[in-house]
Amino acid sequence: MAMVIYASIIGAAIGTASGLIPGIHVNTLAILMAVGMPIITDAVSGTVAAEDIPLLMSSAVVSAAVVHSFTDFVPSVFVGAPDADEVLSLLPGHRLLRDGKGMLAVRSAASGSLVGASVSVILAIPLQYVMLSGLSDILEYATVPVLITVIAATILHEKAPMRKLWALALMMVSGSLGCISMMSGAEWGGPTGIGSVLFPLLTGLFGLPPILQSSGSGEIPEQKDDIAGTDPMPGAKGVLAGGVAGWFPGVTATVCATMATIISKEDRPERFISMVSSVGTASVVFTLVTLSVTGNGRSGTMLVVKDVLGEGLTGFCSPSFAALLLSVAVASLLGYFITIRAGGALSSMISGSDASRMNKAILVVICCLVALMTGLNGLALLAVSTAVGMLPSVSGVSRITLGGCLMVPVLLMRIGLL
Repeated sequence: MAMVIYASIIGAAIGTASGLIPGIHVNTLAILMAVGMPIITDAVSGTVAAEDIPLLMSSAVVSAAVVHSFTDFVPSVFVGAPDADEVLSLLPGHRLLRDGKGMLAVRSAASGSLVGASVSVILAIPLQYVMLSGLSDILEYATVPVLITVIAATILHEKAPMRKLWALALMMVSGSLGCISMMSGAEWGGPTGIGSVLFPLLTGLFGLPPILQSSGSGEIPEQKDDIAGTDPMPGAKGVLAGGVAGWFPGVTATVCATMATIISKEDRPERFISMVSSVGTASVVFTLVTLSVTGNGRSGTMLVVKDVLGEGLTGFCSPSFAALLLSVAVASLLGYFITIRAGGALSSMISGSDASRMNKAILVVICCLVALMTGLNGLALLAVSTAVGMLPSVSGVSRITLGGCLMVPVLLMRIGLL
């Protein structure tokens, strides 16, 4: 047990790095860890039994994924470079930042993620039992209907007929961007070779438009830390959506967050952030449950765990499964405090800074990161997606329609058209 905790702490450090550095996804680092497993095995062979190394490696990978789901909110709100699971909470986070409540946004995200992780761990073993008892076979056929329902609900969510047409158009345009990006994914490697096509796509659609459309004048108000303002209850609403994301192949946390947004309206930005953050973290836990039931990985990190552990995870409440749930618990506690500390540091840095200079600096940093990680193709995609990302404010349509960049490609892949 002690070794699992140590491995979880190492994984937490990896997840912190991937979460706080825009453009680096934890899946990339997990794959690098798997590739380097022979080297890691040789390095620890004198202190760790050979048969324990796969479990410890898996504990580090799972811990990294959990902590990443906590910390990736920080660059989203302070830098405007969203991760795939945080795109919906980006604008509410910016709104709180401009009101001097950036730390309320961070604490709400950390609280939501902690609630999502805690409830998911409690439900993990009972859910595993139910799935092994036959429910998994029934749910396997529901993926496409779930996607179609969410896409339709996103469009019909708009009240006026003209806005529905705009929502349909934005869903199709962003979906086309997503399809083009993913079909040519092999061509997006920049000088560093660790970039993801989602970085310029999501940053252009969700991150840069609010920066470009802001007045850009005056100072960023002094950021106050409002501990009493956070509410953990919305995080519980995100657990169900996180379960859907963890089970259905291709149904991402963003898709499920969109569904939760439509069904459960949260008018206060901090409550909305808490709910969306819970979805991303809960989905990590439920993908682990899915792997233990079906043997199929629903994410890059779980595919690495599958390759490392083999069949050691399958079956009801296996020792490996229990150990990885312990890793989730450890990582959740660490992720909560790391997120608040990182948010506090960035909050102090930008308090009182010139908004215009900060916006220009953010634009330069993002463009440099995109160029380094995804090359010239990435810069072109960033420009096009930014132009598309400006359209919701022009048309008065909700920005969640741009989630088509993920939903449409997944749907087309599931029905065999992509």
